[in-house]
Amino acid sequence: MRISRRIILALILGATPVATQGFAFDGAPVAPDAAIPVVSAQPGAAAALKKAIPPSATSLTSLQYAAEGGHPVAQWKLGRMYANGDGVTQDDLRAFEYFSRIANAHAEDSPSAPQAAIVANAFVALGRYYLNGIPNSKIRSDPERAREMFSYAASYFGNADAQYDLARLYLKGAGSSRDDFRYGARWLGLAAQKGQHQAQALLGQMLFNGDQLPRQAARGLMWLTLARDSAAPDETWIKESYNKAIARASDDDRAMALQMLEHWVQGRKD
Repeated sequence: MRISRRIILALILGATPVATQGFAFDGAPVAPDAAIPVVSAQPGAAAALKKAIPPSATSLTSLQYAAEGGHPVAQWKLGRMYANGDGVTQDDLRAFEYFSRIANAHAEDSPSAPQAAIVANAFVALGRYYLNGIPNSKIRSDPERAREMFSYAASYFGNADAQYDLARLYLKGAGSSRDDFRYGARWLGLAAQKGQHQAQALLGQMLFNGDQLPRQAARGLMWLTLARDSAAPDETWIKESYNKAIARASDDDRAMALQMLEHWVQGRKD
């Protein structure tokens, strides 16, 4: 791939403190001097991504023609089709190639560009492939390369999924580095604030149980409740975490969590 220089530049910029709002380990706003610079995702980015892929674009031949012409929407659609085996034979390597085309051609597009959500999600998809590798291919598991992909999408495009995946990488290695934990917790808070339900669930778990963070049962229960309401049917770990927490929570914890939820909902409306 031809994006290494761009990613390194973004990481250098992303490591420089700037005067912008950051988030504490619990996801609450903190003073500017502790901030991680990040470009906020554009409002309605997810909806824009869905609208960018018209329902009529179902012909494999027409998609391939458009993809060969460099159309990022067609490349994204084909990448997802091959990744999921949706109407085609499942082929992770072909999916990887389509996502790579998007990343190579559009890495420097503006975060406010119409295709920005697609580009950011392509970086996330590539990061996950690098994290796990693709069997019987040249793509081997490379956590550091995965970190680069997630870092670029998280910092330059402000992608919440990338922020969550990046947080997990940092937190996984937090036992050997306090800085890793600090960065991981902040990225987790950013993703949770943006409504990324998996980040909300993990942050809620950590806060409710006092896992590497000072225990805040009510705030943890709030995050777990939000995550439970957005969880997919197969994300049983989120529902199980919520059920365990609600069973252990005191009446005061539940009442305070409800107040926090009301503030959260109101804040999202404002």
